[in-house]
Amino acid sequence: MTTRGERRESELRSLAPTFARTALTNIAREYPHHESHLQTSAVDRVPRPRDLHPAFFGSYDWHSCVEMHWLLLRLLRLVPDAVPREEVRAALDEHLGPAALAAEADYFARVDQRANERPYGWGWALMLTHEAATCRDPAAARWTESLTTLASVFVHRYLEWLPLATYPVRYGVHGNSAFGLSLALPYARMLAESGDGRLLDAVTAAAHRWFGDDRDYPAGWEPSGADFLSPALVEAELMAGLLPAERYASWLDSFLPGIAAGEPATLFTPAFVSDLTDGYIAHLHGLNLSRAWCWRRLAESLPGGDPRAELMFAAAEEHAEAALGHATGSDYAVEHWLACYAVLLLS
Repeated sequence: MTTRGERRESELRSLAPTFARTALTNIAREYPHHESHLQTSAVDRVPRPRDLHPAFFGSYDWHSCVEMHWLLLRLLRLVPDAVPREEVRAALDEHLGPAALAAEADYFARVDQRANERPYGWGWALMLTHEAATCRDPAAARWTESLTTLASVFVHRYLEWLPLATYPVRYGVHGNSAFGLSLALPYARMLAESGDGRLLDAVTAAAHRWFGDDRDYPAGWEPSGADFLSPALVEAELMAGLLPAERYASWLDSFLPGIAAGEPATLFTPAFVSDLTDGYIAHLHGLNLSRAWCWRRLAESLPGGDPRAELMFAAAEEHAEAALGHATGSDYAVEHWLACYAVLLLS
């Protein structure tokens, strides 16, 4: 009898060629493009995407391009025989070279861009760097060395921002604070293992300050119309990564007390997507995949025998079934980013 993990690995392997092809196409596609750039004067013209961001100019916007690079590295690490390795390596060599990443670091080190991509893009950049650092491909060391230049800028940004952020952002799109911390955690732990615990300490302190005493979360109000994250579940996923299993089970019981009874029903029910070509409505496919990932993470974090786990696994499978088929082959409003969440779920 196959385990859940074995079924996920098999599905990832079968979908990996399509996911890799989609990502390779996306990271080289410069237009259409959406740029978040603070203009400080009439002469501050926004350059073309490739000039402004020589590493991450594709995939419609900066953070989506970072995500697609993470997808390629994750597949190269986990299922290298299922993707076009030489093509992936060539693309990563082109985009993750020292000059390109130095230019990206210089851009985000500027004072006038210090809040740009906070915290979503920052977190994905750290996820990408961590993925490179843990990849055994012979070329990964040089990608990691280049990425560390950019990652150090975002580590600094997190360290200056978190002590000043009195309140978390709790909506279900890019500014969500819990997801931004969760993305930063793997790299923060890697830094701590090498002797620099500042980021891990800052992330841990902020999470406990913002979320440690949360009770009776109003998850029945979800989803909002443009969510690609569940504010309730990403917070619970973050705390699952920070609390010991027994303490986490107790915290979750207070935070979402109705889970054992399948309540609130809206949190267990996949969102309906009415228009794939509307970028905001299409976010809801991402909500379904990120919920599936969160439900799985929550179930795996509970102590053995907790009756909530099976309900969570079932919810994960239902949400995945609703969205996985849309991760590729859809409108560009979906395809420039959604496969990243499919890979996050399946790995």
